[in-house]
Amino acid sequence: MNAKKKTTRNLSGQTDVDASLSTQPAVERRSAEAQLQALIEKHTPEHSKLISATRRCLRKRLPTAHELIYEYRDFIVISFSPNEHGYEGVLAIRASADCVGLHFNRGKELSDPEKLLKGTGKLVRSIELKGASTLTRPEVSRLIDEAIARNIVPFANAGRGAVTMRSQPAKKRTPSKPSKPSGDNVGARTSKAKKKN
Repeated sequence: MNAKKKTTRNLSGQTDVDASLSTQPAVERRSAEAQLQALIEKHTPEHSKLISATRRCLRKRLPTAHELIYEYRDFIVISFSPNEHGYEGVLAIRASADCVGLHFNRGKELSDPEKLLKGTGKLVRSIELKGASTLTRPEVSRLIDEAIARNIVPFANAGRGAVTMRSQPAKKRTPSKPSKPSGDNVGARTSKAKKKN
């Protein structure tokens, strides 16, 4: 029987989680890490290094974050969330064959005097990462800090978030079969044919 996570609310409003009760099982973590590494290695060596470097940087800033990995046909997304819900994440790495980007889930709300954030969606904005050094730029670092501070759901102050694969194989559509006439219809046609004869 699993023990429930013990949580307490500190003065700043953030949630403290008992590290011993929130740790992902080692076997499960190793499996998820191996699957993620395999996805990263599908990219070019340059992009693979950039994805790994970006991930290390974000894990350093958000040590208690849950990493939720989504695999799509042409790209992967690594979302950093305070819990196991990707939609409550604050930052995400999006890697495709063309580029590696840092996505801010509520980027439209951030102050961006340098006009670094791109996108026209309702909330999400992103920065294309030209290299690992992009993350060390003061203006980018400030955006990351503001995004974390503004996140509606607070990150835990203790513990270690899980690494979870959320990709699922696409379901193959079964071709629809032509409808067969029902037994009553077959009988009706047969009786009509006999009358004609």
